[in-house]
Amino acid sequence: MEQYAGIDVSLELSSVCVVDATGKIRRELKVPSEPDALVRFVQPLEPAPVRIGLEAGPLSQWLYADLLDGGFDVVLLETRHVKAALSAMPVKTDRKDARGIAQMVHLGWYRPVHCKTLAAQEIRALLTARKQLQAKLLDLELCLCGILRGFGLKLGVVTRYGFEARVRELIDGHPMLEQVTGPMLQARDAPRAQFNVLHKQMLAAARQDTVCHWLMTVLGVGPQVALTFKSAVDDPAWFTRSKTVGAHFGLTPKKPQSGETDVTGSITRASDTMVRTALYEATNVMLSHATRFSVLKRWAVDVARRRGLQRAKVPLARKLATFLHRIWVDGTTFRWSKEATMAA
Repeated sequence: MEQYAGIDVSLELSSVCVVDATGKIRRELKVPSEPDALVRFVQPLEPAPVRIGLEAGPLSQWLYADLLDGGFDVVLLETRHVKAALSAMPVKTDRKDARGIAQMVHLGWYRPVHCKTLAAQEIRALLTARKQLQAKLLDLELCLCGILRGFGLKLGVVTRYGFEARVRELIDGHPMLEQVTGPMLQARDAPRAQFNVLHKQMLAAARQDTVCHWLMTVLGVGPQVALTFKSAVDDPAWFTRSKTVGAHFGLTPKKPQSGETDVTGSITRASDTMVRTALYEATNVMLSHATRFSVLKRWAVDVARRRGLQRAKVPLARKLATFLHRIWVDGTTFRWSKEATMAA
């Protein structure tokens, strides 16, 4: 009789549940959250599990790869589906979660999630570390601005490189402020230096990547946006239609329709926040800073005339995701006019 396994992954111990084709529980156990321990548990099972399910999470990709190398059919389950399926449980434990995941795999009521390649995970780690250092650097600078503002000292418009000189100019003659801001300026030097290191690594990674070169031909798409989009999609074949990319990253409106109620809400904000933010920033550059027109910008300007500039940015971000995916699949560059598109 066929068997199915569900694994609820935790930091130290993972709960494993095995059910048969009728949904009856055959075995339950807690094993260390290590690939070798999970493989040792699954290999002796007779018959071997038809499919093993894991909820997508930080450790899941690591465990997924080793179980896949062991010859097992493993799937990553979308977290929203797992949460919805398990929400009916009045008592929620790791053991019950493993049971629920096993039953979802057995019934086929789940949506598989793509497991990113090692290269995509490395790029994502670089982007995340860079973003964190940038956020800490910005926090220190805003804190310094707030402290000085309480004394009527305004920094005004200043570049990041001229920030320290401007602060020292303002606090000259204020002994107490010199004592307070001195350590903060020294603390600011460390994240700024390391941020510059990671920023150069990001630029080098984009420079060496052919796909990023294609994506950066679109107005508003720079190295950060291109790498963020590429590392998130990872495999363009995972999307059968380019139009679904924007919906995957939560850029489509919610639709809580039921009976006589039919409301079009704000965007779903599903999936990857970093990609959604990068696409929105690219559209902001395209609409607010760039002067060159294209088919894509002309479409967004028409939307902005009807609904306003802010309401045009989200549809443009959704359409931009479609364009970037299509460029990647076709292996081409962005075509600025309809004539160039028709000629191609």
